[in-house]
Amino acid sequence: MPAPEPTPPQSSLPEAAAHFGAYVLADASARARDITAATGGPPGAPALAAPHALPAPSAEAPAPSVGLDRVLRGPTGLGTAGLRLTLPEEPPAPAAAQGTPIPGLYHHPVPEPDPVRVEEVSRRIKSWALDEVSLYPDDWEEEFDGFSVGRYMVGCHPDAPTVDHLMLATRLMVAENAVDDCYCEDHGGSPIGLGDRLLLAHTALDPLHTTREYQPEWAKSLHSDAPRRAYRSAMEYFTQTATASQTDRFRHDMARLHMGYLAEASWAQQDHVPEVWEYLAMRQFNNFRPCPTITDTVGGYELPADLHAQPAMQKVIALAGNATTIVNDLYSYTKELDAPGRHLNLPVVIAEREGVSDRDAYLKSVEVHNDLMHDFETEAAALAADCPIPSVQRFLRGVAAWVDGNHHWHQTNTYRYSLPDFW
Repeated sequence: MPAPEPTPPQSSLPEAAAHFGAYVLADASARARDITAATGGPPGAPALAAPHALPAPSAEAPAPSVGLDRVLRGPTGLGTAGLRLTLPEEPPAPAAAQGTPIPGLYHHPVPEPDPVRVEEVSRRIKSWALDEVSLYPDDWEEEFDGFSVGRYMVGCHPDAPTVDHLMLATRLMVAENAVDDCYCEDHGGSPIGLGDRLLLAHTALDPLHTTREYQPEWAKSLHSDAPRRAYRSAMEYFTQTATASQTDRFRHDMARLHMGYLAEASWAQQDHVPEVWEYLAMRQFNNFRPCPTITDTVGGYELPADLHAQPAMQKVIALAGNATTIVNDLYSYTKELDAPGRHLNLPVVIAEREGVSDRDAYLKSVEVHNDLMHDFETEAAALAADCPIPSVQRFLRGVAAWVDGNHHWHQTNTYRYSLPDFW
């Protein structure tokens, strides 16, 4: 059967909405490849300029305020026209990638991540995992290498000014996966007692403040298993670079993630398949959101807290997290079918709840993803047009780059993923 054609975005916004992510990543990746990976750039090199020729955030940018409408009374005057989103006439052609994209899945082909940076991040993260946090035993090494986390994070953060910045995201990604695998999934995870384990692990991110008598016991507990060791160390590195606001934002998003884990665990214990809308609600919490939400920290700048908290920005971030997580559902579908027990993912839930074949459920899941992607790009383009503030513009580009890089990693990670025979 011929592959279904991607559904075109339904939007009256300019063409920028339909191609927001592709232009973002193509432009930013070209800049990132010009930086020496191992050192983060030659001595004295300036930080990356924001993509699309937008100026980097500065003290002269309009001061944020409680209401976005009040922020948007400015800026005016000389040079403010340059704060609007501008796009090159044609993005650079991406390099050929391994793996097959899901037919009909709406996505933007992107360049291969800088191989020099990938090699350096991969070297550093393995050293951290083995030497600093004793993350895994010897027989897990092939799986760790096959995850290709260095390639993943370099592709998702093309505007990171240095490898040190990339490592902030890479350690956190590995730590989050350790918690998922060891507490919830493949390596001894179980829904039974998950709340207790997650609560104690969360204190590695959000420290316990208790009496002198009991503080040492808590501190000792942070070294008691691999997930907590990884959380503690990764967060320690992150807080050395991130602002207090960025750190608290990340903690909040990790609490969201853990709440999603608990909902899924509850369904597993009850052998319950949720309604499709309930599953999608769970996936808004159990999703990739903590990763793109730190794009400014990894980029070496800050999106001010009141701008991050604006409802329009929160909607964009939520849609990005939802779309990227359905990508994971689709690419990991056959992997989860081969695993013991029943794994909930969107195709499985649609097949069960809507009484359709596995194939039709999978193809409908592709449509759900495409709708989320079109909504993400429409909302992001509208916010970019409405909010001509450099940090907002750059943050939106960073989130779009993460969305595209996430798909590219899933598509090309043939060690982990293969497609079902539905076409």
